[in-house]
Amino acid sequence: MNTDLLMSFLTTTVLALAIKVGGAVAFWVVGRWIIGSVITVAQASMGRNKVDATLTKYLGSIVTVALNIALVMGILGYLGIETTSFAAILAGAGLAIGAAWSGMLGNFAAGAFMLVLRPFKVGDFVQVAGIVGTVHELGLFGTTLITPDNVNTLVGNGAIFGDSILNYSARPTRRVELNAQLASGVDTVDAMERYRAAVVAIRNVVTDPAPEISVAEINLVGTVIAIRPYCNTDHYWQVYFDTNAAILQVAKEAGWPAPTPVQIMKAM
Repeated sequence: MNTDLLMSFLTTTVLALAIKVGGAVAFWVVGRWIIGSVITVAQASMGRNKVDATLTKYLGSIVTVALNIALVMGILGYLGIETTSFAAILAGAGLAIGAAWSGMLGNFAAGAFMLVLRPFKVGDFVQVAGIVGTVHELGLFGTTLITPDNVNTLVGNGAIFGDSILNYSARPTRRVELNAQLASGVDTVDAMERYRAAVVAIRNVVTDPAPEISVAEINLVGTVIAIRPYCNTDHYWQVYFDTNAAILQVAKEAGWPAPTPVQIMKAM
């Protein structure tokens, strides 16, 4: 074997290939840094212009994917790989993957529809696909919720869009719905007045609309009083728990007997 020929091959072909590979790696690192910087600046700009956070994150995800694909295609072209053929292969693979992962494409389409229809936004307290929580992020394929027990939960956009969406933050006020069971013989009118006074005094209960205190039903135990105070959505749980405490306190201060079923004895 000609040693000089081998050395010439190593110093030309292999060295050139190493330089190209090193350049491709450098392009990848720099390209990723530029993409990250562009996305950060774009999202910061949208934030300054008070663009909705949901739209900002969703568009950021789409642009990130598009720029990364463009970066990969550019690096392949730099390495001398025919990108036209690669694009055709990628398109064919995309069709095959799309057929196999039709659910993922459905999630993507549902996310786009939700972005247009805007049933909720980041920060809203919602119930979607049977999950209750605060919207943390609307992604390309799924929406991230933070549940009341502080669990990060990812729900597919398709499941959200195909089910009922309850947005508890859409209205400025929300009604707390509780019932108070009275024992048989307790004066219903007096009890309603006591409950009304107690509920009005609860912190963060609004006066417009006014709390609703009314008879819900009459059963074998006695009368059931419906207690419905209104409050700002952010104060719902505080008012809910404080109203429960007020129901117990009113019954204790009034000295009412514990509600028990009335036994009706039939004559033999």
